[in-house]
Amino acid sequence: MPPPFKPTVVVLAAGHGRRFAHSGGTTYKLDAMLGDGTVLAQVLRSVVASGLPCHVVRRAEGVSSSGMDGMGYSIARGVAATPDADGWLILPGDLPLVRAQSLVAVAQSLATHAVVVPQCGGQHGHPVGFGRTCREALLQLQGDTGASAIVRAHRQAGTAHSLLLDDPGIAIDIDTCDDLARAQALLASGAFAQGASDGKR
Repeated sequence: MPPPFKPTVVVLAAGHGRRFAHSGGTTYKLDAMLGDGTVLAQVLRSVVASGLPCHVVRRAEGVSSSGMDGMGYSIARGVAATPDADGWLILPGDLPLVRAQSLVAVAQSLATHAVVVPQCGGQHGHPVGFGRTCREALLQLQGDTGASAIVRAHRQAGTAHSLLLDDPGIAIDIDTCDDLARAQALLASGAFAQGASDGKR
């Protein structure tokens, strides 16, 4: 029997968080407290609960705002560091309300699609899933453009799949102190507890 298909979740935790600082934040945004942990800890809690392999891309020492910086470079670093992965789920480290079930749903869909883009309420979200056929393109990413061009190319080729989820957390990121306060209120409401129905289909 072949081993289970388990793509690796690449958590992007190398950004500078400038907007958060400009909005009044006194810490790096991923280190800001949210509930009983930091923003990044909440993300990692969901990843661990999903049971999927994980690789966290942290800020490289001495890196400035150059071609060796930004989301694209972080994605390339994460993919390069996990050459044997079945595929990759690219998850920014500032989405603390994403549910473990959503990660699992994207991973399952990636078993039969080259690219998987989750959606909720008409909004695209994360993690976006990429199969092994995307590896070389992901390794070429630079700067802060992310992988949108790869997704576009697969949409045009008909090999990208939009996965509908009932999880607003896939699109709730923390860019400012106001975002953090809203996430705190949502977390306190209990609506984003792990185990809540994600309505995947």
